[in-house]
Order: sequence, then structure tokens, then C-alpha cells
Amino acid sequence: MSDEIAPHHHFQYASPRHQADTAIAGMWLFLATEVLFFGGLVLAWMFCRHWQQAGFDAGGRETVIAIGTVNLVLLLTSSFVYSSGLAFIELDQPRRLLQCCLVTMGLGVAFLVLKAAEWLIDIHERLFPAMADFRITGAEEGGARLFWSLYFVATSLHALHMLVGIAVVGWVAAQTRAGRFSSAWHTPVEVVGLYWSFVDIVWIVLYPLIYLVGRGA
Repeated sequence: MSDEIAPHHHFQYASPRHQADTAIAGMWLFLATEVLFFGGLVLAWMFCRHWQQAGFDAGGRETVIAIGTVNLVLLLTSSFVYSSGLAFIELDQPRRLLQCCLVTMGLGVAFLVLKAAEWLIDIHERLFPAMADFRITGAEEGGARLFWSLYFVATSLHALHMLVGIAVVGWVAAQTRAGRFSSAWHTPVEVVGLYWSFVDIVWIVLYPLIYLVGRGA
């Protein structure tokens, strides 16, 4: 990649390739901090379940697995679509990248709509842990309340990351439409792709913890 075909090369970098590598390394560093954050949450989940297994299993059996599974498929599909867009811009087809960004955003919005619907179902079924008339009672109540507390925290944090992801994919779409990306320079497309894939992976980890573990108990 030469300086002539990479007008986004800034003075503090030795070359356009150096600038691109720095941006990608910066995103990897950011994602490493996010892994530590979500990793701590997952570790806390596993630790709590170890001591409250019956309650966690009781709580897990009340989750809406159909919505969770559909959302898993939506995110896996969205990652495939966005990665296809990256392949298209490497072939100098920005119009295809724009289309992939729009589809990715649509799948992300569908995920959030379904997640909001699932939250409403959970609350209607008296599964919000702060409720006085919490649905699960008896010896399993304490563990079940803890399960649903972690559930709402984890899914809310994930939804927040989804909102950020949709926003940055929208930014990529706007920049693509403005003709800012080409096969010569598309580093932001790669960086945003890393973030979107991370959000996808987080849901892949949360899915079995929420919907599968203990469901057959």
C-alpha cells in the first residue's frame, strides 16, 4: 500500500500499513479489556451456580429458549454478512459493503427487539428478581433470584454493546456511501468487524449459561 493510494496516512505513522496495524492492535487491546470484564461476569455466574445449583437450574428452566435461539442465529448470520462486506470492499465493491452493513444493522435491530420482547415476557411471568411476588418460591428461590439477577445484568450489558455495534456499523455504512473506503484503504471496516464479532462471541458464551445449562435437570 503506497502513500499515494492511502490519503488517510497521518504524520505520526511510518507508513499507511503501520497506521492500519496500529488501529487494529488498538481494537484488540480494547477487546482484551472487554474479555476481562465479561470474563469476570461469567466467572461470577459459574461460582454462584456452584453454590446454588438447584436454584439456578430452576431459574434456567423458565427462560424463553426459542427467543434465545433465534437471537443466536441472528447474530451468527450478522457476523457472516458483515465479514462478506469486508471481503467485498477488498474486491473494491463498496456498494456490496453498504448492502452488507444495512443487513447487519437490520439483524442487530431484530435481535434487540426480540430481546426486549423476552424481557417483557420475563417480567410478566414474575421473574424479575426484585419482585415481592417472585414466581419461584421455596428452597430454590434464593438461587433463582440470583440467576435472574445475573441474567438481567448480563443481557442488559450485551444489549448496550449491541447498540454501540449497530451505531458503528451505521457509521461504516455512511462512510461507505460517501466513497471513503476502497480496496486500498478500509481499516475502519476491519476494526468495526472485530468489535461486532466480539459482541457475537459474548452471546455465544451467554447462550448456554442462560438457556441450556441445567435445563434438563
